[in-house]
Amino acid sequence: MSWTPESWRTRPVTQVPAYPDPARLAATETQLRKFPPLVFAGEARELKHQLAEVAAGRAFLLQGGDCAESFAEHGADHIRDFFRVFLQMAVVLTHGGSKPVVKVGRIAGQFAKPRSADTETIDGLTLPSYRGDIINDIAFTPEARLPDPDRLLLAYRQSAATLNLLRAFATGGYADLTRVHEWTMGFMKDSKAYPRFEQVAQKIDEAIDFMRALGLNSENTPALRETRFYTSHEALLLGYEEALTRRDSTSGDYYATSGHMLWIGDRTRQPDGAHVEYFSGIKNPIGIKCGPSLSTGDLIRLLDTLNPANEAGRITLISRFGADKVAEHLPRLIEAVEQEGRAVVWVCDPMHGNTIKASNGYKTRPFDRVLAEVQGFFQVHRAMGSYAGGIHIEMTGDDVTECVGGGVAAITEAGLVDRYHTYCDPRLNASQALELAFLVAEELRTGQPAAATHAAE
Repeated sequence: MSWTPESWRTRPVTQVPAYPDPARLAATETQLRKFPPLVFAGEARELKHQLAEVAAGRAFLLQGGDCAESFAEHGADHIRDFFRVFLQMAVVLTHGGSKPVVKVGRIAGQFAKPRSADTETIDGLTLPSYRGDIINDIAFTPEARLPDPDRLLLAYRQSAATLNLLRAFATGGYADLTRVHEWTMGFMKDSKAYPRFEQVAQKIDEAIDFMRALGLNSENTPALRETRFYTSHEALLLGYEEALTRRDSTSGDYYATSGHMLWIGDRTRQPDGAHVEYFSGIKNPIGIKCGPSLSTGDLIRLLDTLNPANEAGRITLISRFGADKVAEHLPRLIEAVEQEGRAVVWVCDPMHGNTIKASNGYKTRPFDRVLAEVQGFFQVHRAMGSYAGGIHIEMTGDDVTECVGGGVAAITEAGLVDRYHTYCDPRLNASQALELAFLVAEELRTGQPAAATHAAE
């Protein structure tokens, strides 16, 4: 009853940068409050309805994108390449699971990153940690690492431009299934996943030819030429989120308009903390990252706070344990949720728990560990009779060398230096992402139980 978009300011807050000029920051946030929303309440409600279908076992969630969006990497080609790999993955999963795929990108807002330490030291110089382009710059200089409020405005404008292009791709014909063969990039032609994708594309062509003979085509059947695509990000910088929170004119409810779906990170999910307070009042579908340190008691407490009405589609639980810890931690969380009769979407993030430092100093993620965590996720759900509802990955459409193994050719530790472009954590490249999609499709084909009855109601 006492919630307001700014009530989070009365709670303990973590992962907040120290701005040198609070008055300038406040003036920037005031300016943001006057800007148009980036997304709309009706779109968020539509996504929530689709996620309720996932919770009921009737759909599957594909969520992925950049670890941290950058101002320098922003461009039409970069967005297009990401979008078409995402379409490829969605087609593979739809074909494999025979279910609709809900498409949610980590894009148009994924700028802020949590850090394990407030500072970092290089060659004896200690500076504030890089926290994402919305806060400071990655260059290791005192000037670059100073938090700058003007970056909030730059992030807003980049998000708006990105959303404009994504909406055009999703509804303007680029996603037309008759163009499925055109979604493959040149460097993927040598990937071991490419022939398998071509087989799927050929079957789609045959199905479209059959539908065309029945009089159904892209002109009279919008579902063939358009797709629904949503955006998401970790809502870390609460001042930015508060400034873009709007009251919906039709329902009177508050919505975060910075993205369709927001999530709380593993470092900011304190039940009495500022981030949980903010999330408790917005009506968007929300995610909760669940790492090994999350107790079953805290998980139920979070669900009580964030979804007291137990609405299907409201909560997505994103597990991130590491390949060697899935069997230890995931069953206890599933058991607690099932005992309480909670309606949630279970999603696997196989990236964050499998990060290592290579012998040459590069942070990387072994592709075989990523695959192993996904397989463990499905195995646990099959054993417990619950529904494995999706995957959440850090990926790009570019031909990067950031995760070892897999891909066009197995990327070695020595090869990481070739095209290591990430601003933060290593991402799957396009070929690796498509390989992962085929693995998940195989898991879906093995059959899964539908979600518990309470989740479908």
